[in-house]
Amino acid sequence: MDFTFNEEQTLIQDQVDQFIQKEYDWETRQSLSNSELGFGDNNWQKFAELGWLGISTSEDSGGFGGSAIESMLIMEAFGKGLVVEPFLETIIMSSGLIDEHGSDQQKSSILEPAIAGELHLALAYAEPQSRFNLSDVVTEAKIDGDNYILNGYKSVVMNGPSADKIIVSARTSGSQLEEAGITLFIVDANSEGLNKTNYKTVDGRRASDLTIENVSVTKDDIIGHVDKGFGLLDSSIDRAILAISAEAVGAMEVLYKTTVEYTKTREQFGTSIGKFQVLQHRMVDMFMEYEQCKSLLYMATMKHEEGSSDAKKAISGLKYQVGKAGKFIGQQAVQLHGGMGVTDELNVGHYFKRLTTVGTIFGNTDFHLKRYTSL
Repeated sequence: MDFTFNEEQTLIQDQVDQFIQKEYDWETRQSLSNSELGFGDNNWQKFAELGWLGISTSEDSGGFGGSAIESMLIMEAFGKGLVVEPFLETIIMSSGLIDEHGSDQQKSSILEPAIAGELHLALAYAEPQSRFNLSDVVTEAKIDGDNYILNGYKSVVMNGPSADKIIVSARTSGSQLEEAGITLFIVDANSEGLNKTNYKTVDGRRASDLTIENVSVTKDDIIGHVDKGFGLLDSSIDRAILAISAEAVGAMEVLYKTTVEYTKTREQFGTSIGKFQVLQHRMVDMFMEYEQCKSLLYMATMKHEEGSSDAKKAISGLKYQVGKAGKFIGQQAVQLHGGMGVTDELNVGHYFKRLTTVGTIFGNTDFHLKRYTSL
């Protein structure tokens, strides 16, 4: 398995890294996170101009025909800067679904504006009772002539407040836990009967809970085929796990390096605490956890890109390690910084919050350890 990036991939990596270093300092990030929108619309337009929003979209759909590797490189750099723009939600999770399974009309009216930075998307798949089970869907869609009427509730819809279109999973047949019978619908965010409860999450992002009451959609709003949405959703979440794990690896790198530098300057008993052997051992452990995650990330991404039969198992193994390592590295970084490690003014606590969220979203360590052993 070759882990060497080609010239184009290296160029993308350098380009995103330079953007983070020059235009996305910590004060800028905090200002964006605390704004009403929750991210920078100007940044989003720049992402579109630089081609990042269409990097993984097929050329037939107006993108650049990149792969999961390019998305991984972008997300890893975003993790270093703790970027709050909804690249994961609009591009990885939602645009990817339409690119692979959407109709020509959906691609022209939704996908093309999305990768041009003109349209925001969200994926509403989770429900209060579903935990991490994608097939646990109570929200229902009943046929009504040429339309479907949706009723139900969706929780923690990331980027819900800014989304113009929301992809909703709903049950068109079968019982609550069946994989068969789930259909994906594109719903206009301003549809009558769709009510949002918007809030700020612990990591500074934006999310919504949706109440769906007699929302009408047409058959043209279906992604793929009726009753066949589970496989599409499952693949989308696997792509999202790869992306969010790449983000976590970037965040871990910053925490590890920041902590090492801090221990070189913090003095106790007449010397820098970085010279204490017990703390050196801790920082070595932090480095090892980070490197394990990075290696697993590259392996899982390559396997996914190659369509390997054990790609899903590799993704669960990665997500387990990311959850475990993120908790360990975050805790050590906070502890070694002392009380200032949890202040809003210092970035350390914010990285830890994001890693904590990453460890839970799309399945926690217990869930993915169980899935890993079952595959």
